[in-house]
Order: sequence, then structure tokens, then C-alpha cells
Amino acid sequence: MEIFYNVIAFLGGLSMFLYGMRVMGDGLKSSSGGAMKTALAKVTNKPVMGFLLGMLVACIIQSSTATIVITVGLVGAGFLTFHQSVGIVLGANVGTAITAQIIRLMDVSSGMDSPLYFFKADNLAPLALVIGIVCIMFLKSGSYKTVGSVACGFGILFMGLIYMSNVVSGFGESLSHLLTAFSNNYALGFLSGVLVTGVVQSSSAVVGIIQSIASSVGVSFSAVFAVIIGVNIGDCLTTYLVSRIGAKPVQRRTAVVHIVYNVFAAIICFLLVFIGRKTGIISDTLWTATLNSGGVANIHGCFRLIPAVLLLPFTGVMERISISIVKDEPIDEEDKNAIAALDALDERLFTSPALALDQAESVVIEMSEIAAHNFDAAVQQIYNYDPKRDSRIEARENLLDSMTDAANKYVVSLSPYVTRDIDNQHQNRVLKALICYERIGDLAVNIAEEVNTLRSENKRFSETALAELRVAFDSIYEIMDITSRAYKAKSAAMAARVEPLEEVIDDLVEELNGRHVYRMVNHLCDPINGIRYQAILTNVEHISDKCSDIAIYIMEGEDSSIFGQEHSFVHELHHSASDRYLKAYSDDYSKYFDELKAIPAIADPLENIPVAEDRQDSDKKGDEKDNKKGNKRDSRKEKRKENRKDNAK
Repeated sequence: MEIFYNVIAFLGGLSMFLYGMRVMGDGLKSSSGGAMKTALAKVTNKPVMGFLLGMLVACIIQSSTATIVITVGLVGAGFLTFHQSVGIVLGANVGTAITAQIIRLMDVSSGMDSPLYFFKADNLAPLALVIGIVCIMFLKSGSYKTVGSVACGFGILFMGLIYMSNVVSGFGESLSHLLTAFSNNYALGFLSGVLVTGVVQSSSAVVGIIQSIASSVGVSFSAVFAVIIGVNIGDCLTTYLVSRIGAKPVQRRTAVVHIVYNVFAAIICFLLVFIGRKTGIISDTLWTATLNSGGVANIHGCFRLIPAVLLLPFTGVMERISISIVKDEPIDEEDKNAIAALDALDERLFTSPALALDQAESVVIEMSEIAAHNFDAAVQQIYNYDPKRDSRIEARENLLDSMTDAANKYVVSLSPYVTRDIDNQHQNRVLKALICYERIGDLAVNIAEEVNTLRSENKRFSETALAELRVAFDSIYEIMDITSRAYKAKSAAMAARVEPLEEVIDDLVEELNGRHVYRMVNHLCDPINGIRYQAILTNVEHISDKCSDIAIYIMEGEDSSIFGQEHSFVHELHHSASDRYLKAYSDDYSKYFDELKAIPAIADPLENIPVAEDRQDSDKKGDEKDNKKGNKRDSRKEKRKENRKDNAK
């Protein structure tokens, strides 16, 4: 039974480690990703700089495993590319050797008196958790909460490592015998290093065990060199197993390149030892000399540093090997055009800004398609739930985020080449459209999350609520379609159709909220359902707002006077009372409010629920909206009222 409980405890530590990585990765992703990604890219675009960064981080946190797993998380979050991660992986392998040197120094100056004591994992972990919980619970700023998430994830990660180490610490004596039992059999010594490191989950801990043996009874170079090489391999296997769980192909490649590098490094180390023995560089005296803790640390450091320096110029070769081992997952058919649009963002086009901006607009067009698909998928989850659809919604959302980051960086980098006012206005329109479609994608995900929350509460909407939501969704389908077609065609005339429909959607959402409040007040609806219903309607309204914003940006293309005056333009548009605008508004109003009137009631007759015309007075008193579109309730209400009455007849 003891073995069973130890296994459970070990798995619990592993679970903490993985959850810590998830929390930290989510925190990093929700932070100021663009700035962080740019900073990391500047540091790691060259393998040498990435090497130094990886070495520094591993020195500080004293764990190559944690450093590489963090790197894998950054690659998955989009902060680093696979190419940028390779240098960090090589540097982390060297940086972890500092732990052996610290253990050596601790023999001279140990305990809390050493300044290095602060960087021990069992000190950093609780400190990170304290910082994280303070930021999350007591500081209101969103940026502090992000810092808190990252810090808590960091602390949980290390607590998991510490917990796993504590579980296996009871097997220290058995592991010690295993590590030194094969002094005359290098192959078995190598395998013992791989096995023990795979169990302990830390090369530093295993090297520390060897150092403790060397300090107490002494070990020879010939007895431990193969074991230390095996330790390096065991360390990368552990990292791979941890990093591949739920990872994307690009993340698995980062873990695989760690293995590829260490395999080459092990071959180089064995060759160096063999050549050294044959040439007499490694003399018999050195071969059989008794090593102390410092001697073991030096051998470990050399076996980490020398291969890294020799292999650093060949990072491209290791990249290609990793790519050939870990193939790309099959690309979903609807993603192919999006990926092609991203690939077309070529900086060589910067000398022709108009052409470069057209390429960026192609990304916006693909984003409009993806956002529309995600909205439709979120709607389908309400009426025909499929758990597999959730993963696809998340995949589309991640793709939208990546497209926004890539296109935004591309368009901003184009700025030094933009000299004409017309190109400057075009650049601003593209940037604004990117943000709008990324936001529409977020709103679609919000709707899907509300559905999942409702299901987790074991609740569902009534047939009336579902039918009403369908009317609202139909209006969003239409406004998104008009907006997308207008953007593709760069048609100001088509874009002008968006604003009247957006105002109808505002009225529709207001009407549906009023009906829903009536049902709740009269106990015809579950209040919890009501919260979800209203949250979905809020997201619906915000999607229509973003479509309106995009339509205004499209109209700027034909009327440059709108540029920089969007707020005033919308305000004047709503107050113009033009026949064309009112006709479009009236047609859209009749279309969707007639659908709403046709919905059968479940309990009380729907005619008992106040409709829009009955709430005109309350609208005049306090329901003015000014979400950068100007005041929407004015004297034109009387004209609309007449139109509605005519349509009703």
C-alpha cells in the first residue's frame, strides 16, 4: 500500500506542476502580449541571444526542466516562435549546471547566510504564491490580477516539483547504489543516469546525489562520467513527457529539439572522453582519481557547456530534424485561406505601402469569415449542443488572436514607409478593423461560455426565450454578412445599410430585455436563466456595435472628411432624418419585430407584455445611448412610431 500512496502523491505533484503551467500560461497570454512578444523577439531572434537568455533564466530558477517547460508554454501562447525557442533550450541546459556549483559552494557557506539561498525553489515558490494571491485578492487593477495569475502559476509549478522531489527522496539510498554500481560498465552507467533522472524529475537533484556520494566516500571519473551523460538525457525525457501533454505540434517540437540536442551532446561527450583517453589528455591518474563534490560539479558543467558551444551554430539543423519528427496537424479546411493570408504578409512589400496594406486587408477579410463561423458555432451550441464544437470555437479564437497579433505588427512596422495621407488613413482603417473583428470573435466566445455555464447549472432556456433569441441572432447574421460584403467590396453604399440595422438591433435587444424583465417579475422565468439570457443579448448588441464601427471605417474610404470625426458623423447621421435612412430603418424594424410578434407565448399571452411603442415615454426619459455613436433617441422617434404603425397595419 505504501507504494500505491507514493504513486498517488507523485501524480498529485505532477498535477500541480501541470496546473501551474496552465495558470501561468493563461496569465501570460492575457497580459500585454504584443509588448512582451516584441521584447522576447528582440532578445531571441538570434540563437546566441536566446542561448544567453535561457542560461540566465535556468541559473536563476535552478531548473532546466522548468525553464524549458516555461518556454514551451510561451511558444504555445504565441509569445515565441519555435525558431526563437531553440537557443533558449540550449542555454537552459547550460544554466542548470549552476545548481551543482551552488551545492559545491554550500559546503563552504550554507544556509540562510548565503545570498543564493533566496533563489532556492522552496523559497521562491511560497513567495510567488503570496505575491500572486495579494495581487488577485487585494489589488483591483486588471494588470495586477494578470501578474497575480502568472505568479500563482509559477508558485504552483514549483510546489509541484518540490512535492515530486519529496516523494522520491525516501528512495535516496537505493538511487545512490544504482548510480555507482556500474563503474566498469559505461552503458549500464549511462542507462542508470537516464532511469534515475526520469524518476526524480530533476537532473540537478541527481547530480546533487552524486555530489553527496563524492563528498562522503568519493567517486572516480571513470565511475561517474557515463552516469552524468545519462543524467542529461534523462532530464530531457522528463521535460518532453511533461511538455507534450495537451501541447500543440509547435510546442512538441520545442520539447523534441531538447531531446535532439541532448542526444548530439551525449555523442559529443562520449567522443571527447574516448579521444581524450586515446590521446592521453585524460591520463590514468585523472581517470582513476577520486573526485569530491567540486570535481563532480566541474565535470557536469563541462559536459553541459562544451556541447552547447559546439552545437550552437547548428541550431537550424536541429530545427529541421524536430520538424521532420513532429509533423503539422492536418489543417482545417476553413483555416487554409487564413494561413495563406498570413503567409502573404511580406515585409518586402513595405516599399509599396498601398500594396502592403491590401495584403493586410486580406487578413481582415479572412478574420471576418472566421468570426462569423465562430458566432454561428456559438449559436448552434444553444440549439444543438456538441462538446466537440467547443474545441473548434477555441481553435478559431486562438487563430483570430494570432492573426490580429501578426497583422497588427505588420501594419505598425509599415509606419516608417507611410508618407501619404491616403495611405495613413488606410493604415488606420485596417488597424481599427483588425481590432473590431478580434473583438467580435471574443464576443462569440462569450456567448458560447454563457451556454456552457447554463449547462453546468443544469438549466435551459424556455421555448419562448429560444425563439426570441433566434430573432436577435438572425439580425446579427444579417448585419455581419452586410458588413463583411461591404468590406470585401469596399462599398460605402453597402456599408451605409449597416447603421439603420444596428439601431434596429439596439431596439430589438431593448425590447427582448423588457419582455424578459416582465417574465421575471411575473415569475414566468427562472432568474438564473435570466442572467444568462441578458448576458447573451449584451454580447449580441456589442457585435452589432462593432459591425457599425467597421461600416463607418469603410465609408471613410470614399469620404475622407469622416476620418478622425467618426463620432460626429454618426451623431449627425442619426439626427439627419433622411428619407433613405428612415426607410432602411423602417424596413428592418418591420422585418424583425414582425418575427417577434409571431412568437407564441408559453404562459401569459405575449400581448400582455409591453412592446416598444408602449415604452416610448420611458425611452425619452432615460434610455439614451451614446456608445460613441451619438444620442440615438431624438425627435425622429415620432416618425418611427408612425412608420411602425403603418407597418403594423
